[in-house]
Amino acid sequence: MQATLNIQGHCDPRFRAVQDAFKQNFDTYGEVGASISVVVDGAAVVDLWAGHIGPDRTKPWERDTIVNVWSTTKGITATCMHRLVDQGLLDLDAPVANYWPEFAQAGKETLPVRYLLSHQAGLPAISEPLPLGSAFKWDVMTDALAKQKPWWEPGTKHGYHAFTYGWLLGEVLRRITGETLGTYFRKQIAEPLGLDFHIGLAPEYDVRTAETISAEPPQPGETNFVLDMLKDPQSMPFKVLANPPDLFTPGVVNTREWRAAEIPAANGHGNARAVARLYGALARGGELDGVRVLSPEAIERATVEQASGRDEVMGLNLRPALGFVLTSPDASLGPNPRAFGHSGAGGSLGFADPDAKVGFGYAMNRMLQENTLTDPRWAPLIDAVYASL
Repeated sequence: MQATLNIQGHCDPRFRAVQDAFKQNFDTYGEVGASISVVVDGAAVVDLWAGHIGPDRTKPWERDTIVNVWSTTKGITATCMHRLVDQGLLDLDAPVANYWPEFAQAGKETLPVRYLLSHQAGLPAISEPLPLGSAFKWDVMTDALAKQKPWWEPGTKHGYHAFTYGWLLGEVLRRITGETLGTYFRKQIAEPLGLDFHIGLAPEYDVRTAETISAEPPQPGETNFVLDMLKDPQSMPFKVLANPPDLFTPGVVNTREWRAAEIPAANGHGNARAVARLYGALARGGELDGVRVLSPEAIERATVEQASGRDEVMGLNLRPALGFVLTSPDASLGPNPRAFGHSGAGGSLGFADPDAKVGFGYAMNRMLQENTLTDPRWAPLIDAVYASL
């Protein structure tokens, strides 16, 4: 618990309960530094930050502090892919190999793009061991994925493509546009919409990037799905997280090498304001402040459930849509059934609720490792948002 907590930013008086819940999370869960933002029908009603950017608690979390948000990045990547569809450049039902000819190996000749978005492609891991440093070499990762045989028949199961999701989709986008996904996102979405969010972080941003604090290991006798995935070094779940070994090296997330790379499934850097603003646009038909991100048709298509039930990688229940996760009892995104978004390892979250026209963003630097898909810090914040509407 922090003796004094200086919460800064803006909170509409109607949403004071959100500020109270934000403060309570610091007291209850030992939050170190965090930001929360809520956009309702295009208006920012909550934009708060507090705490510190590192575990030594010497430097405060500022308005422009950014942090690695892990898989919350996947929702950003998905938005880019659906924008390509809007632009007439991508057909989700076309074979990946139409855009990326080298992908037509190991029985993947007809595998459609939509399976990459819905985690049904059977490519969550690379079977052959890769050397240290491979995660930061785009061509090494995409060449390995082009050669990889699916772990299951594509389309018959779903399993979380924790890291490969970004290289797979990013390479499709690169073949179509000639640009990296980070560059496309910056030009097409981030700059027009004014989002302080980066996939591939330049060194000048290091000074305002919070240090990610890894989750504490489970107590003796405790288990969680991540530990279960790491039990067998020869298993597919182990290789999802630890091949190449860079992906699970302690502290790698705070290195310049990690920040500079483009890993579109996991290393986006931003803050709650950027995440909420993007989802705020998607929550009101894809447009905000005169900037069209996606068409309403694209959003409707993107949020149709593609699979459900037990995930082959994590062993948990998921409802994948096309790049987004849908609200469910195991991962609630508020009370309305059409809510969609994506969370990140350790606790970050972004989602859109088209019924309430809410865009929600939460980013923090102290990771928690729960045995579910839901971080305990979310519910008090989400409940307070809906109680305030």
